[in-house]
Amino acid sequence: MIYFDNSATTKPLAEVCDLVYQDLRDDELWGNPGSLHELGTSAYKAYIKAKEDIASCLSVREQELVFTSCATESANTAIRGYLSRNRRSGRTVITTKTEHRATLSVLEKLSSEGINVIYIDVDKNGCPDLDMLKNSITGDTALLCFTHVNNETGAILPLKEIIDIRDGSNRNTAVYVDFVQSAGKLKIDLKASGVDLASFSAHKFHGLKGSGLLYVKNGIRIDPFILGGGQQNGQRSGTESLYLLRSTALALKMSQEDIEGHLKNVSDINSYLRTELKKRGATILSPEDALPYVLNVSFDGFESETMLHCLERYNIYVSTISACSSKTKKISYVLEAMGVDRKLATNAVRLSFSRFNTMEEAKIFIEKIDEIYQLFALR
Repeated sequence: MIYFDNSATTKPLAEVCDLVYQDLRDDELWGNPGSLHELGTSAYKAYIKAKEDIASCLSVREQELVFTSCATESANTAIRGYLSRNRRSGRTVITTKTEHRATLSVLEKLSSEGINVIYIDVDKNGCPDLDMLKNSITGDTALLCFTHVNNETGAILPLKEIIDIRDGSNRNTAVYVDFVQSAGKLKIDLKASGVDLASFSAHKFHGLKGSGLLYVKNGIRIDPFILGGGQQNGQRSGTESLYLLRSTALALKMSQEDIEGHLKNVSDINSYLRTELKKRGATILSPEDALPYVLNVSFDGFESETMLHCLERYNIYVSTISACSSKTKKISYVLEAMGVDRKLATNAVRLSFSRFNTMEEAKIFIEKIDEIYQLFALR
């Protein structure tokens, strides 16, 4: 099997699976972290240690992290929670139409409730129009919402420039950033980044589904999305799942090992595929400076779903548009916002890699592309 759909989800590490199995059978770690007895204390200490490990990887403090069920919950909590708690900061949000649905759907709902949402343009590479951003920020702008790495094209957000624009226009404007696709692939220093709120998902860096993270910068206040017993300092109620948090910490820590070496390996794979696919008449839709873990390509003469199922016959797995929208049978709204020709967008396929993919797999992929074209030419 060749798995080139890692932006949708990644295979859990064997070490992660082993840790979960051990934790579920451990005689000391199955207690409720909120209980005052010895079992609860043991669970709580392990819970705090896991959060500290994650905080170290992201260059934040343990108290600034909220454990959630997924990045979608984190996005909902960050956006809704900030606007609800900070009404005096304004009623305007600025974003783009290339954000993940977890962001866009929340903003669509908030727009119907009276929030003013401004969508700034993006260029052909998916980069937000920075001049438009600068001209759009006012004293009423409460929040900026952006994605660090686009899940369909790999376009990387010019985060420093955005923070500089915010600082020069309205320092009271908060910045929320979706780091789902960059976590485990790029070094992330949240403290130095200037962002106020951020979301992460464990299953994107070889952890487990059902485990997400929300970063809330010290001093930023949000209303909780889930109410109840007041766990996690009242920011997210509900009994904490120790095995999920510990497995997330392990997956994130392991992703940091030789992260530059893995980036180099994936860059070589990406470069090889770009070159070989162009030779075969394909159009590369990802920008040149995109994160190499994502490669969006349009195959001449093949609609995206057709190519997906042709490759599936060879046990090669790719995707068309975002997995969250793949059953809608529409062209990518991300490519549409970038101004990509509709025919090219109709034929677009996303290849997304992990640190475990190899050049040999890339070469086999090209061989099978040739076979697919030869097969259809004979017909």
